Amino acid sequence: MVQWQPRVRRLERKPKASKKIHAAPPLVLCGGFVMLIVLGMLLLKLPFASTQSIGWMQSLFTATSAVTVTGLVVVDTGSAFTLFGQLVIAILIQLGGLGLMTFAVVTLLALGGKIGFLQQTIAKEAFNQTDTSTLVSTAKSVLWFSLIVESIGMLILTLYWSAELGWKTSLLHGFFYTISAFNNAGFALSPDSLMPYVADPVINLTITALFITGGLGFSVWMELWRKRCWNKLSLYSRLMLTGTLLINVIALLAIYWIEYDNPATLGALSSCGKWLAAWFQAVTPRTAGFNTLAIHQLEDATTALTLLLMFIGGGSLSTASGIKVVTFMVLVLATYSFLRRDGAVTAFGRTIPTGTVQKALALTVISVGVTWISIFLLLITEQAAFIDVVFEAVSALGTVGLSRGLTASLSPAGELIIIILMFMGRLGPLTLAYFLASPRSRTIAYPESRLAVG
Repeated sequence: MVQWQPRVRRLERKPKASKKIHAAPPLVLCGGFVMLIVLGMLLLKLPFASTQSIGWMQSLFTATSAVTVTGLVVVDTGSAFTLFGQLVIAILIQLGGLGLMTFAVVTLLALGGKIGFLQQTIAKEAFNQTDTSTLVSTAKSVLWFSLIVESIGMLILTLYWSAELGWKTSLLHGFFYTISAFNNAGFALSPDSLMPYVADPVINLTITALFITGGLGFSVWMELWRKRCWNKLSLYSRLMLTGTLLINVIALLAIYWIEYDNPATLGALSSCGKWLAAWFQAVTPRTAGFNTLAIHQLEDATTALTLLLMFIGGGSLSTASGIKVVTFMVLVLATYSFLRRDGAVTAFGRTIPTGTVQKALALTVISVGVTWISIFLLLITEQAAFIDVVFEAVSALGTVGLSRGLTASLSPAGELIIIILMFMGRLGPLTLAYFLASPRSRTIAYPESRLAVG
């Protein structure tokens, strides 16, 4: 006789769900840059990283300036830091310029990992892409392109400086200045930047070629390589190339004309030296940060033009910041379209969507607002001339790195304001773009009402 035994049902524990970070992609990117800045600050605070006593605020300022590829410094990079400290700054510039996501994507692929949905969204924001299917190829292209261009630049500068500085010093200078120039950082190993080479064609042309290449934008270079035809380029690439050419040429001619007889800038140079110095000063405000002329000795008209150039900046998916050239071009085209009473904003036979115009306007208005607030606060905290404060604020928000001499004398409160500005200048527009790219559906439509504007 078989005895009946009750069947005991075992309760199996369900595996715990892995914890997920519920955060907007721009916040994750901001967190990554904050961690990189903190790590850089700690490394620069090590005793063997500096040749003199460096305070925590000075270390934080330097790390932030490097990660945000700005170039503003409160202590001289060449004399205040050891070789270790200078290498740390160069690595921070490289990571900040190319972006954390470039290295993260390539490293993950090298380890055989897969990119999840959240990582794709974050990378899409970092690369300013709309299609996640091209993220991997974009990351690889950005990295390889950067390494090739930097290798060429480093080779040219090292060979050129070897006769003057010796192989050991020229190798360090070639490495450091190449990374700083390509990433539009503006860090230099001498307190007078590149002023000793104001009329040197090799240094002028090599350095400007590096930061123009980095500031033009990786997407534009990839399109030029793949399509190699003007008519096949996207509207963005056409606007970027056209805008860059026009802005650089107009700035070159304006600075040459304004500074021609200024004995403190172009007046004492030869004819060739005048053109080289004017060219360098015309293109460096596009977030490069180097200078071959004394910034505080420029004419007021040149200073005003430099402020505009710093505010515009470079291209998207590049090492430059600012409101970006295409944003500026869209605003100009929208204004021209309004004055002509056109129904749409067009360029090169293409219509620019209304949402793009609104996004450009929002980015510009917020940048102007942040700049005004920062100028107001700096005027309270600093005992400095108005033009020096304005120049410092615009340079910090545009992550340019040019200064009229105010940076080294900033108060602790002023240093904190500039730190926030540099961080916002590098990541602020990116964060705003994410929220603007997330449309919210409305269930209620309101009647239109005309307003008197202007």
